[in-house]
Amino acid sequence: MADQKKEQTAGITVSKQADFSEWYNQVVIKAELADHAPIRGFMVIRPNGYSVWESIQRHFDSVIKSHGVANAYFPLLIPETFFRKEAEHAQGFAPELAWVEKEEGEEKVAIRPTSETIMYNSYAQWVRSWRDLPLRINQWCNVLRWEVKQTKLFLRTREFLWQEGHCVYATKEECDREVLLFLGEYKKMMEELLAIPVVDGIKTESEKFAGALYTTTVEALMPDGKALQMGTSHNLGQGFARAFGIKYLDESGKESLPWQSSWGISTRLIGAIIMVHGDDKGLVLPPMLASKKAVIVPIVFDKTRDATMKKAREIEKKLCALGVFVDSRENYSAGWKFNEWELKGIPLRIELGPKDLEKKQVVVVRRDNGKKEFVKESDAAKRIPEILAEMHRDMFAKAKKFLDANIVEAKNYAEFKKAIAGRKMVLAYFCLDKEEEEKIKEETGASSRCIPFSEKQKPSKCIFTGKLASKRVLFAKSY
Repeated sequence: MADQKKEQTAGITVSKQADFSEWYNQVVIKAELADHAPIRGFMVIRPNGYSVWESIQRHFDSVIKSHGVANAYFPLLIPETFFRKEAEHAQGFAPELAWVEKEEGEEKVAIRPTSETIMYNSYAQWVRSWRDLPLRINQWCNVLRWEVKQTKLFLRTREFLWQEGHCVYATKEECDREVLLFLGEYKKMMEELLAIPVVDGIKTESEKFAGALYTTTVEALMPDGKALQMGTSHNLGQGFARAFGIKYLDESGKESLPWQSSWGISTRLIGAIIMVHGDDKGLVLPPMLASKKAVIVPIVFDKTRDATMKKAREIEKKLCALGVFVDSRENYSAGWKFNEWELKGIPLRIELGPKDLEKKQVVVVRRDNGKKEFVKESDAAKRIPEILAEMHRDMFAKAKKFLDANIVEAKNYAEFKKAIAGRKMVLAYFCLDKEEEEKIKEETGASSRCIPFSEKQKPSKCIFTGKLASKRVLFAKSY
């Protein structure tokens, strides 16, 4: 009776198209990715969700280490005086700080919303000479921003996990180069690991990181027409170095201020994966990302049970390096297992029944499109990686087609408002006036996402003010 009840309540009960928000919430909960915590604004990341984050960590950690970045860890608590040292940064994060009660006589401290200030206090002690540069450090950690009013698991929570890289350079040219280097690595990871296409570009002054000289970004479009900032890379200029006393003696013995960068991604990437690739059956994990890439589901009958299970174990042993495993549970039907693994997004299902034993084959079913393929057992080790690669390419191509079809050009404000209301990303000539940008946001709900790097210098009239505008800006409603 309990199993029957579980079967009735396990699946997604709304369609992605009919009620996107509810669909998303059900996928997160029912695919066992995360749960709401007992504290408002917080989440519990379950093993299924954390394994996705681990895959991202493993991939990107190896990437940054190849560029000479070392991992470290800095304190969770930051003294109030540190926040005051860089005025723009302090003002930008002031509303989000969670202050900690302290003993009498101790300095007031807050939980880190980001780690520039606490890290740069140490950098001031470590950087003395040009020989100490470049300094490239990253930390994988949690941060807390006390500004979320409505929780959206993985997308809007007060606490989330991320990586934050913080580098110090002797010259602006070197800093500029590596700002783009790490943004490029983000874009490459989005495409090759997450199968999500992004638009890369530079943020407007209104949307840049507090305290930065400039901010670069990679932006994705979700199926509900909202943009999601997937990662950012900032040139922080020399402001933080000046504020925290980071200086060095150059090769001529002259005291100089270094240039700094920071860059980061967070667990909101998991939310993007769910929204971009999921369907009415649940989660669809990109094959290159999934740690468990294929599940073998034995289709057992009394007479052939032992032979089927024996063969399933043999295949599992041969293919375990590919992330293949057997669902050997005896108290669930094969159909139930099909549905459960579809809900949880395993890229491939490998069916093995009596007829397959006779023909020395398996049936491979793709999660993204349900396509079945009969594969000889002797060919499985070669063919399954090929199917996974084909599936990844198809998932990316589908998402890229959607992105391209939903970026439109607006020649005037009426077209702009119509496109935003139609859940599009809109390219429009804009004069970059902060007050006008705020008016657009108030009137349409859309914010500037970036000035795409693909935009060439071609002056025209701003469609909002009529002033001269050198480039088009990408606008959209966003998470």
